[in-house]
Amino acid sequence: MCLDNLFAVIVAAGRSLRMGQGINKQLLPLGGIPVLARSLQVFERAVPVKGYVLVAGRDDVERFNNMARQQWFCRKLLSVVAGGGSRQESVFNGLLALPRETAVVLVHDGARPLVYTGLVERVAEAAARWGAAIAAVPVKDTVKQAGPDEFAARTLPRDSLWLAQTPQAFHYALLVEAHQRAREEKITATDDASLVEAMGRPVKLVPGSYRNIKITTPEDLAVAEALLRCSPENGSVQIKSGSPVSGDGSLTH
Repeated sequence: MCLDNLFAVIVAAGRSLRMGQGINKQLLPLGGIPVLARSLQVFERAVPVKGYVLVAGRDDVERFNNMARQQWFCRKLLSVVAGGGSRQESVFNGLLALPRETAVVLVHDGARPLVYTGLVERVAEAAARWGAAIAAVPVKDTVKQAGPDEFAARTLPRDSLWLAQTPQAFHYALLVEAHQRAREEKITATDDASLVEAMGRPVKLVPGSYRNIKITTPEDLAVAEALLRCSPENGSVQIKSGSPVSGDGSLTH
């Protein structure tokens, strides 16, 4: 399967509860550019991606749509749709908003702004070949499985453990079927690959990047800032990094 009909769903509908103080993490400045804007610009630059749907919180749909089109210069944005009560529901809403010709779909968390185009393209190519593929990195630390009393029950073999990231990519029909089955059988999962695995389908692991962190807490944002300072980005962000960012995440000129 070729990548002529590659589209993406960018998920940014979370409530940012772990960031604290009612802050929407998607609009926090990272190197002078909103977190979500950085993520979207990677998909703008990824040549094989024909377009993408952004999934936002119900109260943010109009605001994110205006920012993306008017201030972040997103030309591939197809639509902004409202998310659901969980990430899984939000992704499903995004899938239903994609064009009928979609053959391969990428799913990416808007809160992973340090992703880069090369990784997006490698994951998409692997999915086109294997049906399902995800970015992932080998575990560095020793992992303990806890018992109900919070004592270590056993140590898991680190050499076979990977940390799942996004982007994740799938044949579109396969991912839609996986979500539909999950809804019928009341299966919940924290990533889309788990739903495909539940169908007995293999998922290819594509080496990701330890830089590709998810912004969840204030500490994550500080780490991301440090990564930007110590290592150049893979590809330039189209938004001028020196532009001041207002309190609502928009860029002022």
